[in-house]
Amino acid sequence: MSSRPLFDASKLTSFERVMITVAVMAATVMQVLDTTIASVALPYMAGDLGASPDQISWVLTSYLVASAIIMPLTGYFTDKIGQREYLMLSVGLFVVASALCGLSESLPQIIAFRLLQGLAGAALVPLSQAIMVQVFPPDQRGKAMAIWGIGVMVGPILGPTIGGWITETINWRWTFYINLPVGLFALAIISRFAPKMPRKAERRMDWVGFTLLGLAIAGLQFVLDRGNQDDWFSSTAIVSACIIGVVAFVFFIWLSFVPNREPVFSLAIFRDRNFTLANGVMMLMGLGMFGAIFVQPLMLEQEMGYPVLTTGMALAPRGIASMIAMIIVGRIINFVDIRLIILTGIGLSIIGSWGMTQYNLDVNTWQIVWPLLFQGAGIGMIFVPLSTVAFSTLSPQYAAEAAGLYSLIRTVGSSVGISIVATLVSRHAQAAWNQLGGGISLDNPLVWQYLAPLHLTPDTPQGAAILASTLASQANMLSYHDAFVLILFSFIVMLPIVFALKPKKSGAQKSAPPPALD
Repeated sequence: MSSRPLFDASKLTSFERVMITVAVMAATVMQVLDTTIASVALPYMAGDLGASPDQISWVLTSYLVASAIIMPLTGYFTDKIGQREYLMLSVGLFVVASALCGLSESLPQIIAFRLLQGLAGAALVPLSQAIMVQVFPPDQRGKAMAIWGIGVMVGPILGPTIGGWITETINWRWTFYINLPVGLFALAIISRFAPKMPRKAERRMDWVGFTLLGLAIAGLQFVLDRGNQDDWFSSTAIVSACIIGVVAFVFFIWLSFVPNREPVFSLAIFRDRNFTLANGVMMLMGLGMFGAIFVQPLMLEQEMGYPVLTTGMALAPRGIASMIAMIIVGRIINFVDIRLIILTGIGLSIIGSWGMTQYNLDVNTWQIVWPLLFQGAGIGMIFVPLSTVAFSTLSPQYAAEAAGLYSLIRTVGSSVGISIVATLVSRHAQAAWNQLGGGISLDNPLVWQYLAPLHLTPDTPQGAAILASTLASQANMLSYHDAFVLILFSFIVMLPIVFALKPKKSGAQKSAPPPALD
């Protein structure tokens, strides 16, 4: 498949180019911000909506999985109804879904509206990438992709900070309402300045393949989200979802090799070593980045007693460090081996993730913040070079198709990362509770010594309540520690993958990733 030049970018004025950039970046940031902006408000949502910690994580993952399932249709709908028209439809529906999320009165309602929000937002990132490439001439596309990359990565990292401020000063519902003015602003500018593209009415979609892919993704997400709550494979629902997902994926792969078919994705793309390995790193980064974004607000608010605004401010340095790192990468990427930049980013992320494994109930604010600085800077140094090297050796005929697939895998990795960490925290907290609780008894003199300064004894209601509270906090902290160890391991596993990447071809560093659409 080849990209279709739609207009002459050189005819655009600087003002028009700036306005298009502002509009598509507003839409992009709005979409990626919503992957995490609600994370610090999850405890408040859980209280208002009557949900458990396991259940409330669906507020994050339902959005991601819906986006992942619909993303393969971006090119199809673009060809059928037009690029600008599809972008406007997506932004408008996203705004409506955001309002409905804010109005939700129960857990099923907010999950349903988050699914709708994910469906609407699925096209915003690949469409914005395509438009940014189209409106900038070749010699300015590197700068355009740097701007786009900052929006895609810094948005979700700053989400907890913005969400914390909104939740503390107004209400958690405004983490969704905030999309209304931003979306309407983007919609107005897009309708005025976005380029109008020709349609391709004859474009066909492999609906059978798409359905199978959607079932595979949905089955995986259901197993990860409900596995812990339903005791994994002792549950008929979990076993059924697993079978449906695996069978759907196997048939999707089989159909991709059937002659004379136009599959959702050509699996020949994965013959390119750089593209395949880059996607592997991106999946692992979904665990490392989004897993930490999910678990840290819970730790700070529930175990350390941080107000939600303070939590957001404490997490802000990660986003700031990531933004600074991306700016630096944009300046050096043409002159330094791209693999060295990625390895440096992984090294910084490893240091930051190791620092997180040292968290305990007695850490001060600086001990919380400095690992975020390292991890944020590391992630900023990984994303843009990794996106560039993923396409550096790819055959041009697969360029646009591969960009859409790359966005899909990044989204699935984020959703899977959150689910894995949420499950680990829940299960390990229970295991730690059982292990630590074995040492608490009336026969243990240390229990009496612990309560003595409070003039309490373990055989009184007040003493027993304090012991139970302390036990819960310590058990939860041990589960968070295990989650951070897993996150640390995910970054370590990236190292050998990066060494296997091929060096970029001469002059390739000056090229930008291609449009994400056919």
